[in-house]
Amino acid sequence: MGGIFLLALAASGCGLASATPPRDGRLPADPTRIDFVDPAGVPGLTPRTLSGDDALTRRAHLSHPELSGAEPLSERLREDARRRLSEFRESAAGQQPSPDLTSPELTPLELNVDWQLVAAGEAIGVRLRAGRSHGSGWEYATTTLWYDTRARRAVDSTGLLNGGPALREVAHLVAAGLRDRGPEVDRDQVIPDPDRFDSMAFNRDGDLVVEFDECEIAPCSLGRLAEAVPAGRVWPLLSDTGRRAQQTARLHGQRVAVKEPQASSSPAPAAASNRAGTVDCTKARCVALTFGGGPGPETGRLLDTLREAGARATFFAVGGNAAAAPELLRRMSAEGHLVGNHSYEHRDLARLPSSKIADSLTRTQDVVTAAIGRRPTLVRAPYGSVGPELRTVARELGLSLVDADVESSDWRDLDAGEISDRVVNRTHPGAIVRLHDTRSTTVSAVPDILERLAGKGYTFVTVPELYGAAGMQAGHLYKSGIAPVRKEPLT
Repeated sequence: MGGIFLLALAASGCGLASATPPRDGRLPADPTRIDFVDPAGVPGLTPRTLSGDDALTRRAHLSHPELSGAEPLSERLREDARRRLSEFRESAAGQQPSPDLTSPELTPLELNVDWQLVAAGEAIGVRLRAGRSHGSGWEYATTTLWYDTRARRAVDSTGLLNGGPALREVAHLVAAGLRDRGPEVDRDQVIPDPDRFDSMAFNRDGDLVVEFDECEIAPCSLGRLAEAVPAGRVWPLLSDTGRRAQQTARLHGQRVAVKEPQASSSPAPAAASNRAGTVDCTKARCVALTFGGGPGPETGRLLDTLREAGARATFFAVGGNAAAAPELLRRMSAEGHLVGNHSYEHRDLARLPSSKIADSLTRTQDVVTAAIGRRPTLVRAPYGSVGPELRTVARELGLSLVDADVESSDWRDLDAGEISDRVVNRTHPGAIVRLHDTRSTTVSAVPDILERLAGKGYTFVTVPELYGAAGMQAGHLYKSGIAPVRKEPLT
């Protein structure tokens, strides 16, 4: 399997990722720029999500890839996610969640981890970008893990270097390169410690890019701080794994450099179920099952279940996951489901300024539109957290906000029967049900939910079908289709 995976990577055209994190958007001349690999072009890659399962960790969302043929790396990534969630639970234990989101001191803690591929070939590099709330602020840290497909082993970033002396020399070169960054940068903190040098990758020229966590060697206000060590200087210091990683990044950079720019196209039509209009919800007992957080490893099984039952649903896709699994979005659309927007990284949008909300939603719009050829018209806010800025941005982007009035609370259950009972007992005509396709237990509960609700005479439709000819308005919040459809928001 490892050999097949390596050959497939070598043959695939891994291009620049369709959506680069905004904090890394710099001029191409910046030597610390990293060209991310498009995960959709990497065979055997599956996006995974680990989220909280109790009141303390409800606002934890950790994503990472799994790669067939690279099990040591996949296991390291799973271990890293479990460790971060456990540490987050411990740190949140002393703080009681509060619904008062206007009080920064009482706002629930949030943890968010997303990822990018920095190389895919003889060496595979996964850059994890972890963000945590602290009071009213937010702080990022990066870690990059590597996998050597020849040696079949996963290593930390320091595994790119040829031992301790090489790490000390790289630390010396980085500290020297930071001289012109001003007095705010504490170069004395650039010490040859593996924890300090835990995020290293290569740019398209083969320079070693060393990233530091926010607030680690400079004030938090400076944001991302990185330094590039020239390829020629770092080559003698690299391990065999490091040299393979450098070559892989260079080859990818060459492909990106010669990639022809894509011509702009006309605006995509609005997304809609290809079976919309076949059910009159003013006469039928309609219910809209909605799934958020994916796509992921369980999404295919869920789609199989829905197809067998002849049921349709609305999927709110996280942009980062969608970018790695566009084939699942295409299947959703082809089988009569509707794909909506669930932000790019699953951050609490109510905490963000309008510019970052717009960036997160727009990037997801672009990913979904590229996959299915249609533009989403619905958005669900992560954690159901809706503020005035989100309403404004959603209206400007032509997105209706969708919440739910039937909570499955599947995030806290490991028993499919309990989830099924809760959904079936709470469902009513016009209900919008919140579920997650990232949870195996939830997907296992769906066959029973479908059978029991169908037995009660329910028809499964997409969210807009609940509102019929009156439609849904951009920027308005919808929780249920049971009330008479009106011009003003349904809250």
